[in-house]
Amino acid sequence: MGPTDSFDLLYSLSGLVVGFLIGLTGVGGGSLMTPILVLVFGVHPASAVGTDLLFAAATKIVGTGIHGWKGTIDWKIVRNLAVGSVPAAALTLYFISGVDHGAQTKLLTLILGVVLVLVAVVLALRPLIVRLSLNIQRERVPLTERQRAIATTILGFTLGVLVTASSVGAGAMGVTILLILYPYLKLSDLVGSDIVHAVPLTLIAGAGYWYLGEVKPLMLAALLLGSIPGVIGGSVLAPRLPDQYLRPVLAAVLAAAGLKMLF
Repeated sequence: MGPTDSFDLLYSLSGLVVGFLIGLTGVGGGSLMTPILVLVFGVHPASAVGTDLLFAAATKIVGTGIHGWKGTIDWKIVRNLAVGSVPAAALTLYFISGVDHGAQTKLLTLILGVVLVLVAVVLALRPLIVRLSLNIQRERVPLTERQRAIATTILGFTLGVLVTASSVGAGAMGVTILLILYPYLKLSDLVGSDIVHAVPLTLIAGAGYWYLGEVKPLMLAALLLGSIPGVIGGSVLAPRLPDQYLRPVLAAVLAAAGLKMLF
């Protein structure tokens, strides 16, 4: 075990903050936790991604239970996403495992920086992106169910690559594209479907990093200890804080972290 694999209460404090923001905004923990582990604690990018993937899997299993109880899951969307994301995760892990340690650090840092900036832009402009896309669809022939299914599988494949390489992107980008593909469904159903789909994706990707020796079990335990009360607290406060204020602030933080990773 490396020097970063310890049960440190600072990890739990980070888990508390990230869990609170997850509950508050619904944005996936990877967008927040991975850059904290790399930039604040100096964790190797592969170890940060691998540990965070299992951290995300644990939190999303809880979310799956909640959405299953509420009935806010579209299993057809989950299936189509998984058809693309699961093989993409396996291919990405195979590619990463063949890269030497030094090149791996540079590659994952680059991907993480780019994806963070991309997520920040999507998060900040989500209402505009969705509105413009729906206007274009109305002016043209609407998508057929088959076209939606194919587009959803392509989205799943893209998320499989991005999430496996960076642990970032499933929440912010996935839900935004689903809003465009399925405008007739409730947001809660799309969020629920995205969370359920993320469970097998993060578990498979996290297990791959564990096999490669890039998961820190004690760090993971400390992060989860803090995140559980954080998610509960953020979820309680979420209805009282307007999204139009939270989204730009979170987008700015993610953009700053992404640019720091890149430069």
